[in-house]
Amino acid sequence: MDKDAKHKRAMEKQKAQVDKTIASANQERGVSVLLTGNGKGKSSSAFGMVIRALGYGQKVGVVQFIKGEQLSGEEIYLREKCPDVFLYQMATGFTWDTQDRSSDIDAAKKTWGYAKKLLTDASFDLVVLDELTYMLAYQYLDEDEVVNAIKNRPHQQSVVLTGRGGGSALREVVDTVSEVKEIKHAFRAGIQARKGVDY
Repeated sequence: MDKDAKHKRAMEKQKAQVDKTIASANQERGVSVLLTGNGKGKSSSAFGMVIRALGYGQKVGVVQFIKGEQLSGEEIYLREKCPDVFLYQMATGFTWDTQDRSSDIDAAKKTWGYAKKLLTDASFDLVVLDELTYMLAYQYLDEDEVVNAIKNRPHQQSVVLTGRGGGSALREVVDTVSEVKEIKHAFRAGIQARKGVDY
């Protein structure tokens, strides 16, 4: 058998498998996605989904935990070009900057209040909870409350959660878990974070 015929047979087999998988996916509802791991690109991936949803004219809400003291390209773009996107940031910076646990807990709870409202509002097609997992890891938020809000959100609403870790309860309740693994990072070689790439 020549290479072309072998390739055709392999692709026919692959197409049949893909078609079978597509046909078996018969539920129409919003999905929950957890982007986790120690690699770069979790928030970037979530904002890619924001752009995708906006391309379809969908209503989007973004709540960022931890971030907010330093401007980011995505924040600038959303505020200037996408005023219809709801954007709230905890705006305390990283926990190692504040070094004030009780203040961080208060800020996390206030920020969670905005997130919780989005998770009950059926008019939002996509909700992004950026860096939420840290709030659970540091026990700033009640895990059961967060998990139940994600589980009981409107049927057609999708939610994307980002951050390292997050715990087994969160992994259990979401539909898709993707882990971003660091293989190599420019920062570890002494290269400064780059505007437009890292923030």
